Amino acid sequence: MQRCTVPIAIWLMLGPLLPGCSDPSRSAADRAAGKPRPPVNRAVPKTPSSQKPASRPGRRPDRDRPQGALATTPDPADPRQSGRPAEVPPPRRRSLADLLDQPADSAARWIANLPRIQVDDARAAAAGIRKLSGKRLNLYTDMPPGEPIDSLPELFDLAFPQWCAYFHIDPAKHADWNMTGFLIQDKARFQQTGLLPSDLPPFQHGFARNHELWLYDQPSDYYRRHLLLHEGTHGFMNTMLGACGPPWYMEGMAEMLSTHRWHDGRLTLNYMPQSREEVPEWGRVRIIQDAFAERRAKQLNNVIEYSASAHLETEPYAWCWAAATLLDRHPRYQQRFRQLYKHVLQPGFSERFFRLMKDDWQQLSEQWQLFVSGMEYGYDVPRAAIDFSPGKPLPASGGRVTVAADRGWQNSGLQLAGGVAYRLRASGRYQVDDQPQIWWCEPGGVSIRYYQGKPLGILLAAVRPDPHAGGYSPLLWPKDVGLAATLTPRETGTLYLKINDSAAELDDNAGELQVEVRAE
Repeated sequence: MQRCTVPIAIWLMLGPLLPGCSDPSRSAADRAAGKPRPPVNRAVPKTPSSQKPASRPGRRPDRDRPQGALATTPDPADPRQSGRPAEVPPPRRRSLADLLDQPADSAARWIANLPRIQVDDARAAAAGIRKLSGKRLNLYTDMPPGEPIDSLPELFDLAFPQWCAYFHIDPAKHADWNMTGFLIQDKARFQQTGLLPSDLPPFQHGFARNHELWLYDQPSDYYRRHLLLHEGTHGFMNTMLGACGPPWYMEGMAEMLSTHRWHDGRLTLNYMPQSREEVPEWGRVRIIQDAFAERRAKQLNNVIEYSASAHLETEPYAWCWAAATLLDRHPRYQQRFRQLYKHVLQPGFSERFFRLMKDDWQQLSEQWQLFVSGMEYGYDVPRAAIDFSPGKPLPASGGRVTVAADRGWQNSGLQLAGGVAYRLRASGRYQVDDQPQIWWCEPGGVSIRYYQGKPLGILLAAVRPDPHAGGYSPLLWPKDVGLAATLTPRETGTLYLKINDSAAELDDNAGELQVEVRAE
């Protein structure tokens, strides 16, 4: 398996797309323990056999992707490839009832006058269904005893205070809150005992309704836990908030808050998985990468406009997870996003979201493009967050910019004039990895390891027009600077700089470099 050797070249949102890069596989725990990264082929370009680069430790790709049939790099100057300006989509008048119709895996709101199921424990036991009791979950299952199953009520107990903290609910006021769950291996057994009611809609994996949830057994311990927490999130929101909101928010929150780390009896919700191995059978990152590779990546507003029936398929869960994850972790949008739960009972929820983001919609859409195009396990949203403020004209004497090695695209604060040639010169020494030892790098990059077809750590530059008309982000087509390069922007705009590295691997970088910019 190899990483894609193509630079980030994108027909994103409305046009063709190219594959992103493969997934990192070293967990935060491994980094903390000082464990080296497993070997990886970082998409090293073809070289004469006498000049083949040496291997070095790195993150391991986790996927088999066809190596042929890649699209040509689109030219931003070609009007056929420029895309339409990103605009706030016009709101559609819809009632909350319309948004809650045809739920795929949960009732989307509290259902009044629906009594809780009363389980006859003796009858259930006689049918081969045992009871696992916890403070927040009583789980009935026909699965055989074993730690992965028997620990599920404890897992649920640990999730409850984290749900309360996220939605600002005082757990002391809900000391008696609990749910009843049914983990099913033999469907007929639960039907015969009345524990799988006939009035439930058909569901593929799980379903939640008021204080009850049902789930079929899953092929991995992780995904079984994930599904339980997913349905538990729906149940928590319906019972505590009264509703889950429209489909994108309902499923985005359930996906985000059920993506977890469970280690040594400790549970972390709203976790960004560091590798595929941490989350077997989950597959959300892979789904987005495949959609990107197949030129069918979603625009953010398309995700927001999902109908409830869309979630009869698996892929929308991945896109809703991605939207919630970006909005929840991005420092510019987090506060606004985390206030939305207060409005789940009000009509026009999505229209309210668009209004909240109206002034930033174009920038948010551009950040979304970069997030999707670089999707990997461990993607560090805060470190990859971009400042889109317009720069000031470059002084006649030139300018000097400091670039941090542990951040994504950085605003230089300098505005370059269209059609003018500028000379960029870079200097400095910085760290691009820390395992099994520190890997030092200079602006020319590390030529024995490549990321997206370019030397790891090489200095990259792009000019974003002021104002940016929307469409594809110019940051998707960076220019190699290295130690020195001449840059002639087509349009007047702000200079952006970064070193070449994955947004999932910025946390082990350190140091900075200096860049001098002068008009030739």
